[in-house]
Amino acid sequence: MTLTGISVAAVSAPLALAGAEITLGAGVLTWLLHLTGWGKPSGPRPESEWPWRYGTSPPGRGTWAAWPDAGVTATARAGARVIVDDVFLGGPASQEAWRKALRGLNVLWVGVHCEGAVAEARETARGDRPRGMAAAQAETVHRGVAYDLEVDTTHTESLTVARTIALHVT
Repeated sequence: MTLTGISVAAVSAPLALAGAEITLGAGVLTWLLHLTGWGKPSGPRPESEWPWRYGTSPPGRGTWAAWPDAGVTATARAGARVIVDDVFLGGPASQEAWRKALRGLNVLWVGVHCEGAVAEARETARGDRPRGMAAAQAETVHRGVAYDLEVDTTHTESLTVARTIALHVT
């Protein structure tokens, strides 16, 4: 090994560690700013600023339309295990879009239910959701949607629900 090789090896590890520390620090700072509400007013956004309205399907164009195929499916087909959390505002039609995109993959469809009043209380406690959205969606998003497994978070702890789901993941 040459002197140059030894010098590069000696300097590379500290530089890599410094880069990792900077990246981690930036991530933590960004998350803390998000939690404190940096860049947005406190409390829930007014209804006029909601990205879509209850009772309508998400826009079928642009990035949203490409997400199931180009984003999630490509990641899953590459071998990654993926969890998708989607509120089927369009009911069975929303699920069908995912079914088409995920065709040929091993998928576990899980319906996560919660009584409207409890969902609304949780929404209010978080303080960062439009009021009334959770209660309005608690039942309607499940109508006509087919699941392999259904869980209810109304009176069940999150960890218990997660363990129930994990038992069904292959």
